[in-house]
Amino acid sequence: MSNEALDLERDDAQEGDGGHTSWARFGLLTAPAVLGAGALVFAMSQGAIAASFAVSGQQFKISADRLEGDGFAMYGSLDQTVREEVKPVAVAAIREAELDSLCQSVLTEFPILGEVSLKLTAGTEDTPVEASNLFVDMEQMDGDAEFSQLEIGRDASTLDKGPEGGQGMQDLFGMQGDTIEVDNLEQTAWGANAGTFRLSDLSMGVEQGANECF
Repeated sequence: MSNEALDLERDDAQEGDGGHTSWARFGLLTAPAVLGAGALVFAMSQGAIAASFAVSGQQFKISADRLEGDGFAMYGSLDQTVREEVKPVAVAAIREAELDSLCQSVLTEFPILGEVSLKLTAGTEDTPVEASNLFVDMEQMDGDAEFSQLEIGRDASTLDKGPEGGQGMQDLFGMQGDTIEVDNLEQTAWGANAGTFRLSDLSMGVEQGANECF
């Protein structure tokens, strides 16, 4: 990861006995750094596409007041549209996750109408959104993050703490941890999928104009 792609500012305190590493302001844009031109060509030839479906070609935004996850892995990969456009992504894979005050939005430009927003909200502190085997193919992530038993720079093909299938390509960068906690989560993503996704207090609406999560 380059300094421009991943801006990690370590807290003054590090708990040696608990294996916790705490960072304030976890900024992420790893995929372009970990996937060079040669790796892109190789990945395409091997069919190494992150999402299990062709992505729409429209980014969407995800935010949450807090995310807590068990079994976390992250690695560089690719998404592909039906037009065969390739999007480099950083895949965040979490075995079990809970999200407080989840928001998901997508902004679309229509002829004549102009901008139209689709926005979904769900979950509270008492009844958070629950997800298992969660994969988010993201372009950027921000928040205040803390990990336990963190491993940085592990070969992506050997990651074993995330969900099943949560590995990247051999010789490429990977990181993983026993747990992940993120406050004030903001993600810009191309795709996401989960084994199960339980949304309490679900609300979804469409309106003209820009009304995004952040």
